[in-house]
Amino acid sequence: MEQTKVVLADHEIPTQWYNIQADLPKPMSPPLHPGTGKPVGPDDLAPIFPMNLIEQEVSQERWIDIPDEVLGKYLIWRPSPLCRARNFEKILDAPVKIYYKYEGSSPAGSHKPNTAIPQAYYNKVFGVKRLSTETGAGQWGSALSMACAMFGLELRVFMVKVSFEQKPYRRMMMNTWGATCFPSPSNETEAGRQVLAEYPDSPGSLGIAISEAVEDAVSHENSRYSLGSVLNHVCLHQTIIGLEAQKQFEKIGVYPDVVIGCAGGGSNFAGISLPFVRDKIHGKQLRIVGAEPASCPTMTRGPFAYDFGDLAKKTPLLPMYTLGHDYVPAPIHAGGLRYHGMAPIISHLLREGLIEAAAYDQVATFEAGVQWARTEGVIPAPETNHAIAAVIAEARRAKAEGKEKTILFNFSGHGLVDMAAYDAYLAGKLIPYELPDEEIQRALKAIEGFPKP
Repeated sequence: MEQTKVVLADHEIPTQWYNIQADLPKPMSPPLHPGTGKPVGPDDLAPIFPMNLIEQEVSQERWIDIPDEVLGKYLIWRPSPLCRARNFEKILDAPVKIYYKYEGSSPAGSHKPNTAIPQAYYNKVFGVKRLSTETGAGQWGSALSMACAMFGLELRVFMVKVSFEQKPYRRMMMNTWGATCFPSPSNETEAGRQVLAEYPDSPGSLGIAISEAVEDAVSHENSRYSLGSVLNHVCLHQTIIGLEAQKQFEKIGVYPDVVIGCAGGGSNFAGISLPFVRDKIHGKQLRIVGAEPASCPTMTRGPFAYDFGDLAKKTPLLPMYTLGHDYVPAPIHAGGLRYHGMAPIISHLLREGLIEAAAYDQVATFEAGVQWARTEGVIPAPETNHAIAAVIAEARRAKAEGKEKTILFNFSGHGLVDMAAYDAYLAGKLIPYELPDEEIQRALKAIEGFPKP
């Protein structure tokens, strides 16, 4: 019988996270203070994050130890399996072997607990009592809710309104784990009230929700903000995915030709790809592809620029591919990918040519997800469908070139609480949507005059 899964024993779980900043051929541009235009220092971030996470954010150390308390929680579901998609390979009829890292096995159903648990832990040991955060599709909000329950922290979540309405079960998951969830924009913050005053029917955006969460955190005692993507320490925590995958491939004597992940803010893509980017920097030949939505084409159509991470300009200026901080993406069902910017680490790697990006419309991605579900059985999250669409594109390329290829992708989460999205697709209610050029140009006016990386 042919092997379908590669499973690591508990004692084989990686005990360190990998920090790619130690191996970059060219250093990243620093985040800037919007008031002074100078690089942001640890003290500038102290009102928002605990110092132990700020130290990870700015660290240049290659390996950072994972605390035993975090490893103990990881072992509830990690190491996650590396699986071979043999049935999917057959219907594609291409010279490819397809492997996927299954992150849907976590209690929250996605990769997000990989950083939620350490963030809750580091805040707890720093003395923080209360966290605030945003969430797009609800995967991050539910993961952090679970982590805060584990470490005894209060949590308030600002969920993008269109997802709050589309995905009620995500909100119910948060409530079950003890968090309070608000549709964003909300009347809970000044940032939310300003948006509602101008756009009462706003569907919300991650930029708006981040503004609300940061405001909520800094206006309460013993409170900090927690972010589920974009920042360096978040990408760092997610590297356990790629590190496990490398160990699993070593067990079977295989190495991928192409590594793929869906990309919104960049965390799960960073998690699967950064250990392999290190290999590429040191001479390995492979391609690494981030798959994003055509409705929010940050990497494929946005400029590399300094921009705020949120609408209300409460964050530092980050060097990233961006569509402009006041851009409100179309209310597609892949809510976790509806972000105007991209992680500075991922943006830097793209600019340096170490990774690639491709954009897919939502109908094509749901076609891919349904095809996957009907062959491999697992119903993917709408975000994961983008990675599967990219896998199909790579299989077709391999067939056209007549070359055998091994493809690895990150199955970032299951879609069992996203069935309303599938219902809309199956009923023919989804339409292909590509962001018009004029909307990009309008949104980018918001960053005119900003410093250039």
